[in-house]
Amino acid sequence: MSDPTFWDDPDKAREISQEATQLKNAVESYKQLVSDIEDANVMLEMAIEEDDRSLEGEIKDYVQQIEETVEKQEVLLLLSGEYDANNAILTFHAGAGGTEAQDWCSMLIRMYLRWAEKAGFSIELMDEQPGDEAGTKSATFLIKGENAFGYLKSEKGVHRLVRISPFDAAARRHTSFAAVDVMPEIDDTVEINIDMKDVQVDTYRASGAGGQHINKTDSAVRMTHRPTGIVVQCQTQRSQMQNREQALRLLRAKLFELELEKQAELKEQIGGTYQAIEWGSQIRSYVFHPYNLVKDHRTGVETGNVQSVMDGNLDQFMEGFLKKEANLTI
Repeated sequence: MSDPTFWDDPDKAREISQEATQLKNAVESYKQLVSDIEDANVMLEMAIEEDDRSLEGEIKDYVQQIEETVEKQEVLLLLSGEYDANNAILTFHAGAGGTEAQDWCSMLIRMYLRWAEKAGFSIELMDEQPGDEAGTKSATFLIKGENAFGYLKSEKGVHRLVRISPFDAAARRHTSFAAVDVMPEIDDTVEINIDMKDVQVDTYRASGAGGQHINKTDSAVRMTHRPTGIVVQCQTQRSQMQNREQALRLLRAKLFELELEKQAELKEQIGGTYQAIEWGSQIRSYVFHPYNLVKDHRTGVETGNVQSVMDGNLDQFMEGFLKKEANLTI
């Protein structure tokens, strides 16, 4: 990085700078952990030499903090996938069921945005389609920060809600579904060839919040990739050019994800254990009635504190998934 020609290639320079920052953070975290352990040993030796039991509670608290730090560092070691460090593109789709499903979709959005805020990630709205009466039909967010995709990749799939519907006058129990899709944001260093001749670009007037401007111009952009049938859209930016750039970023990510899925299918076919990728794969259930329970069906991780989960406390589910992927005990 001290080379005078370092910034001659800006893209390569940014990539190296990011890697340097990640390595620096890892080393500093390790050094701090070693220092904390040494301090704890000194406190323990002092307490033993002076037969001072008044330090027992303080030492226990200190050791507990060290254990929690070690657990967090162990989880970071599991984020070793090629694109785990990338930003994440998070997309939500309400399932069948009208207003009830659209309300559940908006509840999931709130849950993940609360998680992202607590984790220190920044959030950028890329597209949103409000529900007919309440809730959200679909929405796409860019979650920016180191390891955003690594954590959020565990959340891809269908999420099921069981509750007494507030939209049912008879107060009956309803089951609703919403799908969450997660993709890594792909930068220009990853080669994704898009022939714009294969892309149909449509513009239209945006809907929803955004002031007078948003409804007076054809600023919203929809892109259809003809060879694959992939459709992306963006309407949250003020100008058509900005929405076009956002839509193209989303299209790149979706085409990249499609290529990864093709490679995974090919590997499984060769290995003789091919299993179709199905949109309806239910990964987690959120039960509000007749009892309180959130359960991940892939890992068995569960909790009765539904409100805490809906407030964005998802680490136990994400860590459970990462440990299962690494064949570790949950």
